[in-house]
Amino acid sequence: MTSDTTSRHDTPFHAGELDAQRRAGVEHIARSAGSFIRDRMPEQHREFFAALPFMVVAAGDAQGRPWVTMLEGKDGFIASPDPRTLTIAATLADHDPLAEAIGAGTEIGMLGIELATRRRNRANGSMRPAGDAFVVEVSQSFGNCPQYIREREWRRVEPSPVDARVSHRLEASQRARIASADTFFIGTGVSADADAAFGGEPPARGYDASHRGGELGFVRVLDERTLQIPDYAGNNFFNTLGNLLRDPRVGLLFVDFETGGMLQLTGRARIDWAPQASHDPNAQRLIEVTVERVVDRPAALALRWHRQDEAPLRLEVIDKVAESDRITSFHLADADGGRLPPFEAGQHLAVELAIPDRSERVGRSYSLSGSPYAESYRLSVKREDDGLASRFLHDRLEVGDRISARPPAGAFVVPPSRESLVLVSAGVGITPMLAMLHQLVAEDADRPVWFVHGTQHGGTHAFRTEVEELVAASDANTSRIHSRIYYSAPRAEDQAGVDYQAQGRITAGDLVVLGAGPEARYLLCGPAGFLAELSAGLEAEGVDAERIDFETFGPAG
Repeated sequence: MTSDTTSRHDTPFHAGELDAQRRAGVEHIARSAGSFIRDRMPEQHREFFAALPFMVVAAGDAQGRPWVTMLEGKDGFIASPDPRTLTIAATLADHDPLAEAIGAGTEIGMLGIELATRRRNRANGSMRPAGDAFVVEVSQSFGNCPQYIREREWRRVEPSPVDARVSHRLEASQRARIASADTFFIGTGVSADADAAFGGEPPARGYDASHRGGELGFVRVLDERTLQIPDYAGNNFFNTLGNLLRDPRVGLLFVDFETGGMLQLTGRARIDWAPQASHDPNAQRLIEVTVERVVDRPAALALRWHRQDEAPLRLEVIDKVAESDRITSFHLADADGGRLPPFEAGQHLAVELAIPDRSERVGRSYSLSGSPYAESYRLSVKREDDGLASRFLHDRLEVGDRISARPPAGAFVVPPSRESLVLVSAGVGITPMLAMLHQLVAEDADRPVWFVHGTQHGGTHAFRTEVEELVAASDANTSRIHSRIYYSAPRAEDQAGVDYQAQGRITAGDLVVLGAGPEARYLLCGPAGFLAELSAGLEAEGVDAERIDFETFGPAG
């Protein structure tokens, strides 16, 4: 997503991104997700960036070729003096491909990613050097779901970088590193020398930095100059592919997490929108990259990362419950009878599944939907017709089976303050909200709560009885928790006033008239378009953006 200079004021997406969305059949995203991308950083993002040990940056060199690099520093090297500014106390090494490219007003894309907790947020803007630091003026800020992120813990060492090796093709050792990777970073954009004739309009200017992850070997090395990259289901913004439609140049960064080495590539990409044969059956598209220049920088970073090969939690399925026609819950206990690690309501669990015919475990993240005070975990998973993991869970996983997982993580949790809360969800977005409702009822504090959920009809309405019982339990004490259910397409047998309270989709106006007050906190969970419409609407109704928190998700797969 870049800064577009055209007259397209109603969307942050440029023509390439809109074209990519049309090709993928998700053009409705552009009409609803615009406000999901903000022109400033919310407080949560500012705090997140300031706590990171590194930042991924994409920009173009003097020839307009995209490169991706990593800036690192000591604790607190990133600061945010205001919602539109970041300061980064770091410099680029002389042999970094972008060392001479960063000048006044250089357009960049940034990715902040916390591998240990699988959180990530993105920002775009312009960068300028300021002595031994950089100043970034942020123009766009938005979050990403945690899918496809491999957890890693980091530490620092005293760096001893080796001279960079520069070439125009991949050596055997470099090809082997790429072929065994489970993570890389990609940079795309449109530079000033790009073809301005795209669609008869001037091109957008700017860059995007993005994360790509998958199973070991998900990037296929065809030869010394050609890579094949699967493109999975994501947030449907199509920032990367949209940029490539306008400018096929691309930058890649493969980090050697154990040694701190950086393998930086630049080249050109071709998109196969309907691959007939792929090395990865989950790929919805393929990106073929022709490598034009390679910069190999051994031990370039002071950071080192460690990943546990095996997920530490061994969990046994103790119950399996169909919650709706598409959502099934899996109740999990420690396989050895021990005590499970605690979690905060709203957090997710990263599971690793041994699926037949897959050489490596398949990782996915699902929100914990049960009470944080329960002795077991509950995952509630929507079945996706093309989803490898969700189909396996629904069709193959039974009571008595075991799976592996990593400890619960995530920052989308109940705010510790005592303001009124409005919990708003759509579809399977109900899962973290349900855990929060359990917590709030158990706390029995004097805190008004509104639980608002939207679904299609009674067949898709999951957890109806559970929510009603929780609200009733609260009513018996303080009547402080209220629920309101919306059906967008009720069936003939669904009864208004009994099964649901309102027909249609949830709007910001509906939330405001609940009467939670101007100091209420709004927590939203659902698809990107749902979040964008509600957050924009709430702000238009006078709700401060800092009082709106949200958690998005893509197809779980």
